[in-house]
Amino acid sequence: MGAGQRRGHLRWELSRNCSPRRRVLRGEGCAWVTSRPGAVEIDSCHPLPVTLTQLCASRQQKIFTTASLRDGNIEVCRRASTNNLQTPYLTLSPRENPQLGCSFPGTGGSGLRSGVETDALSVPPVFPLSCVVQQYAWGKMGSNSEVARLLASSDPLAQISEDKPYAELWMGTHPRGDAKILDNSILQKTLGQWIAENQDCLGSKVKDTFNGKLPFLFKVLSVETALSIQAHPNKELAEKLHLQAPQHYPDANHKPEMAIALTPFQGLCGFRPVEEIVTFLTKVPEFQFLIGDNAATQLKQSLSCDSQAVASALQSCFSHLMKSEKKVVVEQLNLLVKRISQQVAAANNMEDIYGELLLQLHQQYPGDIGCFAIYFLNLLTLKPGEAMFLEANVPHAYLKGDCVECMACSDNTVRAGLTPKFIDVPTLCEMLSYIPSPSQDRLFPPAWSQEDPYLSIYDPPVPDFTVMKMEVPGSVTEYRVLALDSASILLMVQGTVTASTRTAQATISLKRGGVLFIGANESVSLKLTLPKDLLMFRACCLL
Repeated sequence: MGAGQRRGHLRWELSRNCSPRRRVLRGEGCAWVTSRPGAVEIDSCHPLPVTLTQLCASRQQKIFTTASLRDGNIEVCRRASTNNLQTPYLTLSPRENPQLGCSFPGTGGSGLRSGVETDALSVPPVFPLSCVVQQYAWGKMGSNSEVARLLASSDPLAQISEDKPYAELWMGTHPRGDAKILDNSILQKTLGQWIAENQDCLGSKVKDTFNGKLPFLFKVLSVETALSIQAHPNKELAEKLHLQAPQHYPDANHKPEMAIALTPFQGLCGFRPVEEIVTFLTKVPEFQFLIGDNAATQLKQSLSCDSQAVASALQSCFSHLMKSEKKVVVEQLNLLVKRISQQVAAANNMEDIYGELLLQLHQQYPGDIGCFAIYFLNLLTLKPGEAMFLEANVPHAYLKGDCVECMACSDNTVRAGLTPKFIDVPTLCEMLSYIPSPSQDRLFPPAWSQEDPYLSIYDPPVPDFTVMKMEVPGSVTEYRVLALDSASILLMVQGTVTASTRTAQATISLKRGGVLFIGANESVSLKLTLPKDLLMFRACCLL
C-alpha cells in the first residue's frame, strides 16, 4: 500500500443506473459492482489489498476494463466489441465513509494511480454457514445419523465414513465449533470473528444484553447410545466451577437447553413423582439395597410431608445411590440383569420395571451406576415436533433418537454416570433441583404464531434463546421468513429453496442440511424450487 493510503470501505453515489450485481472482471481476479439504494459498492475477490485500477486495467481483454477519475467521479468503461474503444458504462461519485476513515484521493488525472483500496466491505448480513460436526462416541454411525445425512445433502463434497459416529452438528460461535462463513466477500472468517466486527447484526437489545456476542448455540443431535446422567449449572455455579476446574468446565456460563424431536426421541428428564420411586423400591430389591433402608424409609414417609421434606428425602436417596461403592453396584446390577434376562427368556413382560431399557443401558455401560437412574427420573419418548426444556440443575440423559437442540452458548456439563468421561458426583448431588413432577409436565409445547399459519414458537423462560419451527406445505410457492430484532440461525431440515433479501448481492440456494445466518431486522424471501414440504428451524433471541 502506498504512502498516505488507508485501507477501508468506499461507497459511491450512483450517477447512472446499473444492474443489482454486475461482474467487472472475470478469471482469477474479479470485482463486483453492486447497486444499493443511492449508492454502489465495489468489492473484490482479489487477495487484498488491491486497487480498483489494478482490477480494471490488468485484464484489458475482458468486457469491463478501465476506471478513470473524471471531475471527481469514477467512470467505469467497457470495451466496444467492434472498434476496441472504451465506452462509459456507469459513473460513480465518491462518498467518504467516516466510520472506516477512508476517503477518495483527489488525484485529478486519468487513471487511479493513488490506489483506491477495497477492504472491510459492507456485507449483507444474510449468508450461508459451514458448521462443525462433533464425532462423539455415542453418536449414530455413518449414514444412519441424521447429522451425517444433513451434512451429505448440503455439501456434495462431504465424505461420510460408515464406521464413524456423527453425533452433533454445531451451529453458532462457540470456540469449540465456530461456524465458517460461506460468502466470497467475507474471506476466511468464522461467524464469531465476523460478529465481533459487526455487533450491530445481533440487534440492539441482544448486543447490549450479551456484550456483543451471540447468546445461543444451535445443534442437531443423533443419539445411538445413551448420554451421561447429567445436569447443567446455573450462572453462579458455572463461574465457580470454571474458576476451579476450567479443564472440566470450559465456560463461565449457564446452559439451559431445549430438545425438539426430529424422530422419536427418548430421554430421561427430571425426578419422577415420589409415589413412582417408592413403587420401584418395592419391585426392584437391588435398587433399594443400594439406597439403604434408612433413606428408603425416609422417602416413603415424605409422601405425607411438605415439599421441603420431600426434596430432602429425595436428595438423600439419590446421593446414597450415586455414591455407592463400585463393587457393590456391579454385584447388584448383575443380579438385576440376570433376573430380568430370565424373565424375558420366559416371555414374561418386565416393562413394569423397564426391563428392556435396563438391559439396553447395561449392555452399553456394563456395571455403571447410571443404569439405576431410570428408577429416579422420568422417561419421555418425544414424537417429532415435541420438546422438553431442561433448565439449570435438572437431571437428564438423552437415550436414543434425533433432535434439534438449542442452549445458552456454553459447554458446561456435570456428569455422574453412563459415561467414560470425567464425573463429579458430589457436585451433581449438591446442585440438583429435587422437585418431583409427572412426565407430562416435562413436555414443552410450542405456541402457534397469529401472524404466520406455518410458524410455531418454542419460547422457554430464559432470555438466551427461542426456537421457531416452520412447516410450509409444498403447495406454497413462496414464503417469507420474518425480520426479528435478533440475529438468528436457520436450519433447512427438509425442502429446497432459493433465498433472497433486500440487501443480498445474489440469491442463495438452500437445500436440506443448509444453514443460514440472518442478521437482525433482515427478512428472507424463500422461493420453493420443488413442490415438496419445507421443514425449518430457526434459533434466535427474543428479549
